[in-house]
Amino acid sequence: MIFSNQNRKSAADGNRAAGKADLHTHTTASDGQYTPIELVQMAKAQGLSAIAITDHDTMDGLREAAQAGERYGLRVIPGIELSAKEYPTFHILGYGISPEAAALQGLCRRMKTRRGERNQRLLLFLHEKGIELSLPEVMEIAGGDIIGRPHFAQAMVRRGYVSTNREAFDCYLDTEEYQEKVERNKPSAQECIHAIKASGGKASLAHPYQLGIGSSELEKLVAELAVCGLDAIECYYPKYTLEQQEFYLYLADKYQLHCTGGSDFHGEKVKPDIKMASIELDLDWLYADD
Repeated sequence: MIFSNQNRKSAADGNRAAGKADLHTHTTASDGQYTPIELVQMAKAQGLSAIAITDHDTMDGLREAAQAGERYGLRVIPGIELSAKEYPTFHILGYGISPEAAALQGLCRRMKTRRGERNQRLLLFLHEKGIELSLPEVMEIAGGDIIGRPHFAQAMVRRGYVSTNREAFDCYLDTEEYQEKVERNKPSAQECIHAIKASGGKASLAHPYQLGIGSSELEKLVAELAVCGLDAIECYYPKYTLEQQEFYLYLADKYQLHCTGGSDFHGEKVKPDIKMASIELDLDWLYADD
């Protein structure tokens, strides 16, 4: 599906080039199914003009993706998705980042260490539930250094403890008990935004509906994040209702934020119901100085 960017701030800036893009995708560098090269090839085959690689808490796949973009003639926007501590599913997307930036590198190192500690707690948590998994088998599924909950979910499906990844999350990996006993320590949203901005990037609030908060509380949060340097809101996302999308567009307009959009594509083995998106968006602002 193709949406049209209705953000008034962008319109007021004049006629900028727009392109069909997906600004929220994941690769094997974190918890995605496809390598950066494969993802770029898929985006090119789908007719996209740009794609953002936004792996969880890591920039490890960006170099490979950039090289593939040059090879296949696709604009690859270097990105990241950082987890913030204020809510269980609070994510900040970074775009146009510099992988060499010290602040972002340091944050990623800390997040990687905390993930490793979390994974050990998660193995013990699942053991208490009668689910016997080993770290090597989860690492085999991950195929890299970053091990996320989707990899544990896939291991649980493979072993027959659950039927689907969704069941693994609903029953074990995203429960209140999990959040209390297992979840890692995360940076604040302000820290995430500052690290992204210090790397020369732009910060966007990812899938606001996943925060699970009411409209007034969300608006208050967006206002606070805007003061901290937030640049955009993910206004287009496949799981939004029309009402949600309209509200996010309203917030973007009111707080003079840009609109981003993406699929949150991980691959059919990880998120079977999510396909790569083709969203018409203004892209030039990602590289413009505010």
